Amino acid sequence: MNTAREFDQSILLELQALLGDRVTTSAGIREHHGKDESYFPIAPPDAVVFPHSTEEVRDVVNICRRHNVPMIPYGVGTSLEGHTLAVQGGVSIDLSQMNRILAVHEEDLDAVVQAGVTRKQLNEHIRHTGLFFPVDPGADATLGGMAATRASGTNAVRYGTMRENVLALTVVLADGRIIKTASRAKKSSAGYDLTRLFVGSEGTLGIITEVTVKLYAVQAAMSAAVCAFDSIDGCTQTVIQIIQSGIPVARSEIVCENSIRAINNYSKTNYRVAPTLFFEFHGTEASVIEQAEMVQEIARDNGGKDFIWATRAEDRTKLWEARHHAYFACLQLRPGCRSVSTDVCVPISRLAECVAESMQDVKDYVAPVPLMGHVGDGNFHLMFLVDPNHPEELEQAKNFNKRLVKRAIAMEGTCTGEHGIGLGKQSSLIEEHGEAVDVMRDIKRLFDPHNLMNPGKLIPLDERRY
Repeated sequence: MNTAREFDQSILLELQALLGDRVTTSAGIREHHGKDESYFPIAPPDAVVFPHSTEEVRDVVNICRRHNVPMIPYGVGTSLEGHTLAVQGGVSIDLSQMNRILAVHEEDLDAVVQAGVTRKQLNEHIRHTGLFFPVDPGADATLGGMAATRASGTNAVRYGTMRENVLALTVVLADGRIIKTASRAKKSSAGYDLTRLFVGSEGTLGIITEVTVKLYAVQAAMSAAVCAFDSIDGCTQTVIQIIQSGIPVARSEIVCENSIRAINNYSKTNYRVAPTLFFEFHGTEASVIEQAEMVQEIARDNGGKDFIWATRAEDRTKLWEARHHAYFACLQLRPGCRSVSTDVCVPISRLAECVAESMQDVKDYVAPVPLMGHVGDGNFHLMFLVDPNHPEELEQAKNFNKRLVKRAIAMEGTCTGEHGIGLGKQSSLIEEHGEAVDVMRDIKRLFDPHNLMNPGKLIPLDERRY
């Protein structure tokens, strides 16, 4: 067992009395809930439960609290930082069956959903209204998980991250209380901003069971484009100039030559093998054309060529599916390997400098290092492909990432733009926030004095490091 705590079998009897066959200790299901997309070793929980309501989550929390058993919220397991691993054992609370859309307020441009609703599910449900939910991390993640990790994605440059798009949350606290963090009002000055506190808390302060999110009108016109460049610097300089010019581009994504080669092999596309930017433009017919022409001119001045346009919905979908599959495509550059994915974000004026220095730093790594990212808001990722049979490669990748984080922080950036801290970035959190981490520890101890809510994640409460 992967925990020093004793998992009392009597807890199973209480959970089964509450949820019946929605409680399992199956080895396969436990293993599934003890891994994600990260490079960390499998850490299965002792049991998995599947609640259907906030009240059932509360009852599970109360049972676990009485038995002093850890609780790990689980969505669909797409984390890259080990958020859902049961490093101290306990109960995995799988919220995927809490997937009801509770209300859509078309006139107010918002929706209330259970935490297990995925972004694609919500957008399909509201498609007939002419509205959409814009936060798109690539994976079809649950909205509860996206709120818990303060997720971002390809649309963030125009529509913002989960931080900007969550109006209110329903949360079950460690002591069993159910709280609503805010109303549906678009602004409020009433008390502490508890919504912002729980957005990004990674399940360490409470379990999010309902989310109220902003919706947006689908624009009259949309177009997308792919543009190859002579160099990575040409890509980053183009993005900087676009943002500083005030052009309201909806998406601006970068992929390097290695990534494009992998995308072509994986998605059966035929993009030019070169550093590449993916764009999308939203607005009226006239404004979309104007935006595209301005971007094309800036790109041309920085070595851009071969603009490939996609105006039909199916063509745009194919283009963005190729970009979204880039992570899995790049894993095929070194089959059998796991990825250590970096996640720094810097002010847009420092983007080109940070990318250039980072690519120079990793040129001697044992394998190609793909680059991709949401560069419109200064966020980019490097993928270090690590052979599990060679532990020294993991240490080498971690050392590269430490230098990258130090570089980003020196440029007034952050160690994580969207993936979160989880298990892997706790020392980086201290480096970035210093004594403010002590305040975070105080908050953690206030909300969760017995350290039962997703223990071992986000806040380093002791000297243990993962």
